Amino acid sequence: MKVKTLNKTKSKNSDFIIKDEIFGIDPNEGVILRVLNWQLAKKQQGDHKVKSRSEVKSTTAKMYRQKGGGRARHGASSVVQFRGGGVVHGPVPRSHSHKLPKKIRLLGLKSVLSQKAKNNNILIFNIDNISKKTSEIIKIFSKEGINKVLLVLGKDDKRDDLNLAIRNVPLADTINQLGLNVYDVLKKDHIIFTEQGLKEFEDRLSK
Repeated sequence: MKVKTLNKTKSKNSDFIIKDEIFGIDPNEGVILRVLNWQLAKKQQGDHKVKSRSEVKSTTAKMYRQKGGGRARHGASSVVQFRGGGVVHGPVPRSHSHKLPKKIRLLGLKSVLSQKAKNNNILIFNIDNISKKTSEIIKIFSKEGINKVLLVLGKDDKRDDLNLAIRNVPLADTINQLGLNVYDVLKKDHIIFTEQGLKEFEDRLSK
């Protein structure tokens, strides 16, 4: 599959070949949803907590005498039916994460990237002598009508220069190819790989 390569000038843009087995499959929306739910479940803090009867601080004295009052035989005030008492089967701190097979996670990532590729929203970033000026990156993006972009970097890319250039671009983020995931891809309109980032990503998923 061919995708566009971004250079300093629009006239010098060219095509770049990406692997069909990663970016050209039939997207499986059900798998994408499973992977997204798996990621969001891991992000949940799970620190919600209520007090049970044993944790409520109150007197343990009997509320009133057992007989002769004409009322129910109540004991301590920490029981659940009284205001300020404990809660039955309430939420406690726990992890919301669950297991998901690695094959499903990879299929979800390939599916969401294939959706982007079909809509021509995957590009290759190829700029020589990248300036540390945000204005240069904004000019390149504006020429192509790009916003809400995720720039995928490789291990050997000039990360400092790229991060300096892109960190003040509105709605733009960078990520290492090792951390590329369904949630971050769905949040952005365009996914842009550096050449090194694409090579490392394709090699990793092809193993």
